[in-house]
Amino acid sequence: MSFDPIALAAAIESLPERFRGPGGAVGVVRDGEVVVREAWGYADLDTGLPMTPSRLLPICSVSKQMTCAVLLAAVGDPSALDDRLADILPNLEGRRPTVRELCDNRSGLRDSWALTVLHGAHHQGVFRREDARPLLSRMRSTHFEPGSQYSYSNGNFRILAELIEERTGRPLADLYAAHVFGPAGMTDARLAADTSTPLNGTVGHEGNSAVGWFPATNRIVWQGDAGIAATLDDMLAWERFIDRTRNDAGGIYNRLSASATFSDGRPSSYGMGLAHDRIDDLAVTGHGGALRGFRLRRLHAARERLSVVVMFNHEADAHAAALFLMRAALGRPAAPARGMPADPAWNGAYLEPSSGLLLDVSTHGNAVLARFAGGTEVLSVGEDGVARSRGMTLVRDGQDLAIDRPGDNLRGMASRLAGTARPDIAGRYWSEETGSMLEIEASGRALAGRFDGFLGLGPMHAMSPVAADVWKLATPRGLDAPPPGDWTVRISRDAAGAASGLTIGCWLARNVVFRRVG
Repeated sequence: MSFDPIALAAAIESLPERFRGPGGAVGVVRDGEVVVREAWGYADLDTGLPMTPSRLLPICSVSKQMTCAVLLAAVGDPSALDDRLADILPNLEGRRPTVRELCDNRSGLRDSWALTVLHGAHHQGVFRREDARPLLSRMRSTHFEPGSQYSYSNGNFRILAELIEERTGRPLADLYAAHVFGPAGMTDARLAADTSTPLNGTVGHEGNSAVGWFPATNRIVWQGDAGIAATLDDMLAWERFIDRTRNDAGGIYNRLSASATFSDGRPSSYGMGLAHDRIDDLAVTGHGGALRGFRLRRLHAARERLSVVVMFNHEADAHAAALFLMRAALGRPAAPARGMPADPAWNGAYLEPSSGLLLDVSTHGNAVLARFAGGTEVLSVGEDGVARSRGMTLVRDGQDLAIDRPGDNLRGMASRLAGTARPDIAGRYWSEETGSMLEIEASGRALAGRFDGFLGLGPMHAMSPVAADVWKLATPRGLDAPPPGDWTVRISRDAAGAASGLTIGCWLARNVVFRRVG
């Protein structure tokens, strides 16, 4: 095994400056033993409470693999619960997803937290446990055929939690303790579903070094998709448990991390609450966590028996930090950026038809910057003229772009957009899919939209023109973090040329149809 303790020590020393924020904690497990256990900064800037390895933090979506672990341990075969989905998704048309497809984020169900925007949520609003079932039961369609693609959906794991508790007759908190925390020796871990109250003084922070940091507000009750709170010591116990059971074919982590495939047989890079990735030639599994004010990442390289855990009580890039530490520990510095100069002809706005989403492309030096799935991906152009990153390939085809995202199993032709958006779209639009109203208003030359649904009358969201009958609607702050970001809005018109409806979508919730009613 390659291991570079000197490079790792230097990398850890640089973390507080590289990833600035109130506080953090990191740990490394090698060959089943803790070789790094460090914390710095403050759990609460206002009180000066120090961050320590024993401070509880919400582990956010890292909880998902533990929900799946409970499913395997307490229920067994996920298909045993398939027949119960009809009660939770009574209005869903077409094929319902299977429970295994929920676990693998291949259900095609739109993400529940993105949908809260369309239901009128405010970014600091309250979301109770009893609000989840009405949101889920309203769903009438999936945004792709179940099993065919990958799309992250927190609602998948909300449903799992409901099904598991129903089948076992036990609360999820007890099941986590019996099947995960106890066996792994996670002595302080617990289900802390209500995130409105700080855990033993640890406060999540928004902001940055330019504007300062301030306490983050979150009033969501989580169940299955997040909600577990743990210390760094607990997370290191989880990594040691993974190593300790590495040779047990029936061990819970081996079962969780088994390979998965899409319905067409292509390999999937997500399964049972775990993301599968590579560092060069090295396979790694893990997951990130993001809640307003917190960012986490865990990575496990089974072949090298090496794990890294990063926990921040602020919103710096924990994934980048964990990858930085893992590379340092392996003695593998990041490869320098390469590529041919990027032709400005790449620049433009494109529309990918199956998702109904904008693909914004710009160039900077040798890089092609593509914004499609919520964030900006940096691609390098090869001598063959093809732009590539780990997650995406783009090929110019005349004025259009062929796009391939193997991790999502999405392949298509994105068409270059042209023309000027007409500002005649103010009005009221109703969606049968969500049971909510979108009101678009003009204020002077500016347009904005707000949603009215079962969660209330939402805030105004700025709209900006892109091309003929294509707009963006921005939600820079959503009920959950990270927020949905920009939504693509496509206007439809009647024979007289008047706006008659629209279709709106973001990466997590695509192709939601609204018809004009006023």
